[in-house]
Order: sequence, then structure tokens, then C-alpha cells
Amino acid sequence: MKFEDDSQNLRARLRVIQILAFLMLAVLGVRLYMLQVVKGSYYAERAENQRIRLLPIPAPRGAILDHTGKKILVDSLSIYNVILSREDMKGKKFNDLLEPLSAGLQLEPDYLRTRFQEIESQPAFESIRIKENATTSDIAWVEAHALEFPELRVERQPQRRYPENGTLAHVLGYVGEISPKQLEQPKYKDKGYKPGDIIGQEGIEAVYDDFLRGRDGYRKVVVNSRGHIQDEIETVQPQAGQDLITSIDLDLQLAAEDQLRNSPSKRGVIIVMNPNNGEILALASAPSYDPNLFTQRISSKEGRAEYAALLRDPSTPLYNRAIQGRYPPGSTWKIPMSIAGLQQGAITTDRSTMTCGGGITIGNKFTRCMGNHGTPPLDYAITKSCDGYYYRLALKMGIDGLIEMVKEFELDKPTGVDLPHELFSWTPAYWKPKLEARGEQWKDIRTVYSSIGQDTVAITPLASLRAISSIAVGGKLFVPHLAREFKQVAAIGEPDSNGYHPPRPAHGFDRPNPKILPIEPEHHDLVIKGMWGVVNNGGTAARIKMANFEIAGKTGTAQVVELGKDTGDNKDHAWFVSFAPAYKPEIAVLALIENVGFGGTHAAPAVRAIYDVYYRNTRHEEPPGTLIAKKQ
Repeated sequence: MKFEDDSQNLRARLRVIQILAFLMLAVLGVRLYMLQVVKGSYYAERAENQRIRLLPIPAPRGAILDHTGKKILVDSLSIYNVILSREDMKGKKFNDLLEPLSAGLQLEPDYLRTRFQEIESQPAFESIRIKENATTSDIAWVEAHALEFPELRVERQPQRRYPENGTLAHVLGYVGEISPKQLEQPKYKDKGYKPGDIIGQEGIEAVYDDFLRGRDGYRKVVVNSRGHIQDEIETVQPQAGQDLITSIDLDLQLAAEDQLRNSPSKRGVIIVMNPNNGEILALASAPSYDPNLFTQRISSKEGRAEYAALLRDPSTPLYNRAIQGRYPPGSTWKIPMSIAGLQQGAITTDRSTMTCGGGITIGNKFTRCMGNHGTPPLDYAITKSCDGYYYRLALKMGIDGLIEMVKEFELDKPTGVDLPHELFSWTPAYWKPKLEARGEQWKDIRTVYSSIGQDTVAITPLASLRAISSIAVGGKLFVPHLAREFKQVAAIGEPDSNGYHPPRPAHGFDRPNPKILPIEPEHHDLVIKGMWGVVNNGGTAARIKMANFEIAGKTGTAQVVELGKDTGDNKDHAWFVSFAPAYKPEIAVLALIENVGFGGTHAAPAVRAIYDVYYRNTRHEEPPGTLIAKKQ
């Protein structure tokens, strides 16, 4: 009986063992099935990815060229950068790298911490540039410590170069590494941008980034467990960005910047434009800055100190005065006022006289004119810049007439120039509704002040030149622009290959049709006659007269503070806006010199210097006239 019990116990134990063995085999089978069948491709791909790397080959940006397509304004150089691959860190912490990289590559710890924070928020396979323009010592250090820091590598990459340094800074702008905030914006996120990518940050570098930016290539390589390259499987070459031919005439640009640099205040704007199509030939804003700071020095301690100094500078060199500066235009405002007065019937070509009276009394306040011009016709009032004439013309037009003029010349909106951050001008069209919303009534004295470009009028220099240029050509209001043509880029690779980049075709600037202003020929001729007289018939800019190349223009002396306090940085702004030849314009030029006094004394001679260069280059002889343009 006992024997039978032992036999039964043994059989029971064997069954338990069999069941356990079966369960273990079942578990192993399921696990193997999951590994090899269900997730087989996943683990195979993961193993392959641990062995194969795609190393990007950054594409150079397209060059930016002058109007001839021959002078380089911006190009790219090839430099060496130190790259950190997060994928190859093998469990290391960023803090472990702080001290050795700081010492070995001469990098500030705070800078490295910032770089590490930027990449920590990105996918684990991303790489980031930790040192630009690596020296031979930097490269030697990385190579000597390859076993210790396999996550570091040296790559050859393009770096943007601005050969003219501070010249054209506000036009060209600069490039820089995309910021974490930008990476969150749809316009960058949707295009697949990643940390470390270089994009246009300001100027036409930013506006035309999609065209200037190239398409990266890559090297497909085999690496060992330490991340060292063992073999190269494939190379896909990058496709460079498209070269951009601009409308910039470098000779005119250099002359403009030279005039501003040598002006008494060293602050202001000079713009040169073709009034027949809106092309900007020169645009100078002073003071300026060197855009190479942002591509070559910003990652260094000295570079960041230089940038901080620019931000603190009270003269605001980063500020593009041509499109972001709002200034009272002074008497240059009288030119669109004259056209509007004729259009609206406040005056006619036959009966354009208006009393000067040495000024006007509104209520108990007398607002003076700088002279007593009797009862001048319109052309004489322009030539002599008679304020009294325009006080009365504005009252006859009324504030609604002034607002109609503003809208006609689109002075209530940005010009649409192909530069970022353009501001619209402040005019009665902007301020009148705001005053009324506060329960204030628009008064005649404001209309009087507005008639001579003061009080509620503060316009951008580019908006002013655009309006005057439209009058010069009989009523064509063009959109100012800098781009002329994008050059073709050939395809990279074969159409059916993985790394194929299709060709990028050449194309010109897509210029919108100009707005046509209803300027009658007789109105145009009368106003031009007055502007011609400013320079050629004893007007306020007679000193810049050029024989056989007649300039039509208008001076402006814009009051910054009340009379008696206009000294130093509170002195009047000097304006001169013009075009030439007067009756068949080829070129329009504006100068605004901040806080220097009379427009005829400071701004007009600066403009004459531009005309001298233009005449010399187009007529191939020395410019005519009695004035030899000189530095102020």
C-alpha cells in the first residue's frame, strides 16, 4: 500500500514538472515570437541604426550680389565646427562634459550649459554645434580625446561672410542659429527645422531665406561601438541655395554711408531709388553694425560683449531707420499736400495763389511762417517753402482732405518693401480716430501743424521717398524692393535616387503692378516747376544746383522740440527729398540727417554727393555745376 502511494506521488510530481516545463517553453516561445516576428523589424532596425549613421553635409547658402550680378555682397566660407552627437553619449550626463569641454575647447561653462539645455529638449538622435570656427588646436584636442569623448566630431561646414562689414547691414541683415522659440513656431516646425540649423534672422537674409537656403546632403557611414567611422556606404552631395541678384548699386551705397558717417550727428538715412520701377539702389541707416558679429564672433565671450554693447548703445545701431524710424517730415510734406490740394479742387493751376501773411492766427495762437511771401502761387510757395501758404491750404482742404491724401499715397500703411519689421507712418488718419475715441475733438490748430509735417505727422523715410517718386513719374506708386533675380541651381542626383534634389529654376522678382494715382499732367507740371525752383531758381537748396542735370527737390527742417530748446540732440532734423533729371527722372534720392538743423544746409549737400557718383558712373564724366560734393 505504501509502495502504491509512493508511485502515485512520483507520477504527480512528474506531471507538475511537465506542466511547468510546458509553461516555460510556452513563455519562451511567445517571447521569441514577439522578438523575432512581431518586433523583429524594430530590433533589426535598431541594431542597424546603432551601426549606421547619417552624417549631415550642410549646404551653403546662395550668395547675395549687387545689381550687376558680379560684386559679391554676401557669400559663404568653409570652416571647421565641433559637433556633439547626443546619440553617441552612451548614457553620459551633460554635466559630465561641462568641465572637460570647457577646458579643452576654451568654452565658457555658461555657454555650454545653454547649449546642453537646448539639445536636451530635442530628440535623442539630434546633434548640435558646440564650437564654430574651430582652430587647429581645437581639432587636435578632439582627435586626441576620441576614445574618451566619442560623441564629439569635427565637421566642415559653411559660414556666412559679409565682405563689406558694416556696409549694407540693414539691407542684408544676418543669419544665425535657429532659436528654441523659433523651433516652436509653425513656419519653422512645418519645414522640419532642427536645433543647430542656420536661418536668416534679419534683412533680406530673413525675407528670402527659403530661396537662399540650400538643401543638405549626407554621408551614410558604418561606425563601431565607440562611434568611430569604419566605412562609408553612400554620399549625397548638398544642393546650394539660390544666388540672389539685388538692385543695390554698391558705389551709391558706399557714397551714402560715407555721407552719413561724416555728418555732424552721424545718425540718419539716405535712400536711393529708381522711381520708374521701385528698385532700391542704396539704403543706408546710420549708425550701422557689422553682421559678421552674428556669424563669426557671437559664440565667444568677446562677441557676446560686443552684442550687448550694441543693445545698450543709445544711438540704436541695430535699428533700421529707413523703415522703422518715424520722423516729422517737415516741409517735404508740402509736396503731397500740393498734389492733393490740386486734386481736391482747393486750388487750381490757374488760381493757385494763397496768402502767406507771415503766419496765421488760430484762436489766440499765432503760428508763424519763416518769411512774408505776399500772395504766392503754388510753385513759388514750394520753391520758397512758404508755411503760411500751406496753413491756409490745409484749412481749405480740411482734415478730411488731409486724410484722403494720406490714403491716396498709402501713407497709412507699410510700403511693402522686402525687408522685415517695417512700420507704418503716423498721420492724421491714425491719430484722429484715437483722439475722438478718447472724447477729444480734432481742432484746426492740429490741421495747421499737420500741413507742414509736424504734430500728428511722423513718417518713415522710405514712405516719404515712395510718395515723392510717384509724383515724379506722374502717378505710379510702386512697391519698393531690393530683389531682382534668383539664379538657377542644378539638380543633385538622379530622379529615382534617395538623395535627389530637383533643380531650382531661375526667376525674377514678382513685382506687383503700381497703384495709379489720378494726377493730372498740368498738376504734375506745376508741382515739379516748384520743386525745380528749390534747386535751380533761388530756392532753399540752390547750393546743390547741377548744370545739365537738373534736380527737383524739397528741403525739410523738422522741429523736434519747441523753439528755444532746439539744441544738441534736440536740434531739428534735416530732410531733402529729390529726383533727377527733373522732367525725365532716372533716380530719386532722400536724405534725413538727425538733429543737425536746416535741410538745405546738411541734407541737400549729402544728396548732391549721391548725384555726383551717379552722374560720373552713367555719363562717364565729371558732374557739372558749381558745388563739389564734400564730406560734412
